[in-house]
Amino acid sequence: MLIWHDIRDPQDPELDKLATQYNLHPLHIEDCRHGNQNAKVEEQGDYIFVVLKVIELTGSDDLHIGDTNLFVSKDYLITVEESGCKSVATFMDRIKQAGNNQRPDQVMHRIMDGVVDSYLPILDRFNDEIDVIEDEVLDNPNPAMLQRIFTLKRKLIELRRALTNMRDVAGHLQRTESELIARDLAPFLRDVYDHVARNLDMIETQRDLVNGSMDIYLSSVANRTNQVMKVLTVMGTVAIPALAISGFYGMNIKNLPWAESQHAVWYVSGMIVGTSALVLAVLKKFGWF
Repeated sequence: MLIWHDIRDPQDPELDKLATQYNLHPLHIEDCRHGNQNAKVEEQGDYIFVVLKVIELTGSDDLHIGDTNLFVSKDYLITVEESGCKSVATFMDRIKQAGNNQRPDQVMHRIMDGVVDSYLPILDRFNDEIDVIEDEVLDNPNPAMLQRIFTLKRKLIELRRALTNMRDVAGHLQRTESELIARDLAPFLRDVYDHVARNLDMIETQRDLVNGSMDIYLSSVANRTNQVMKVLTVMGTVAIPALAISGFYGMNIKNLPWAESQHAVWYVSGMIVGTSALVLAVLKKFGWF
């Protein structure tokens, strides 16, 4: 019959009692209580110490990365969960309801499988966010959009770091020769490894898509700047004849054409309009606008 000690708070004094009862290494107890450890596997005497990374999205879509620690032996299983990880508590309770007629290494596999499966909704959420960014980045390339892209890139980097360590854990467990892990569990551990590797491939694809969105953003901003500069250039070019004619008739010299005419203003205005229209026609022919 499985002896399973499930501790939901690393600061629980019950952990110290179990450490004394089962001769758990003090450094492993310290890892449980300090948290923020890399996912890892360490074989110590008559048990294996495993650190799994549990990842959740908070209400503000921030990543919360916590630890779930396992002490796996032939006769017992100790799980130490970081406080506040609701997803872990949910599938832990579901595993317990399956009964105690399982080996500790089998329960360890089910916990690992549940942790890895909990990554998929997060990746799906990131896929949806990337789709929204790709749709909006062309229409509204503003600084807020740039901040969203940077934030998503940072989340993907954190997620990739956690899953890389989890892949190493799954690979180590499926290759280990320890008597604490039965050989009939190897295909199941290999399946967990494949799932983590697939998730990592998805993260790499998402990073490429985010980088592509960044390139599109920069191109959109550059194109918008080019359009503004084109309009200003056209306006400046069209204004050149008006400036030249007004400057010519503003000179303090005598006998300028139509200078003495009572219709001089209309003549000069017509010249300005005509030459400006001619410049616009030339620019249109050259395809400037």
